[in-house]
Amino acid sequence: MLEIIIYAFGVMYSPGPANTLALLAGVNGQGWRAFGYCAGVGLAMLILFLLLGYLGGEIIPEGYQSIIATLGGLYIAYLGVKIMQASFHPTTAELEASVIGFKTGLILQLCNPKALVAIVPIVTVQFPRYEITGMEIAVWSLILSAMAFGAPGVYLLAGSRLQHVAMNPKVMAWVNRMMSVLLFYVAYRFVFA
Repeated sequence: MLEIIIYAFGVMYSPGPANTLALLAGVNGQGWRAFGYCAGVGLAMLILFLLLGYLGGEIIPEGYQSIIATLGGLYIAYLGVKIMQASFHPTTAELEASVIGFKTGLILQLCNPKALVAIVPIVTVQFPRYEITGMEIAVWSLILSAMAFGAPGVYLLAGSRLQHVAMNPKVMAWVNRMMSVLLFYVAYRFVFA
């Protein structure tokens, strides 16, 4: 079950659209005003986890789960490679001055392909592997969506507390590298567990 947490952490806490927007909000001094944004991201993830969690086990027959786990592991390794490559070619984002809120977080995360990248391997492979069914799906969905709420929250805090460091491309490069190493570990566990 540790693989579920590590994978979710690696994908949710690596820089992406939702986290970058929260980082920029923190840098722009929005602080607690952007708290609703984080709640919107968390609620979107809860909706997706519950929806796909209860459908996931029914959609994928047990015989195909090892094939999907191998393909998922390869895809996760691919994401790790892309994140590692990006860490050597940082780009700077332009600061956005508008205040972000709950609706922005909810819609952005519901439409964010990274959300599905995080959720689908968990609910279609890892939940069935660990026999997470029934009410356990709801409990895990709450835990994982709380992690999703925390991801932009951490970036928001980092942006507001460490404005000069958070926008440093070298710092973000090392964050990306650490996240890619975690994804490599999870990919290994997907294929060989």
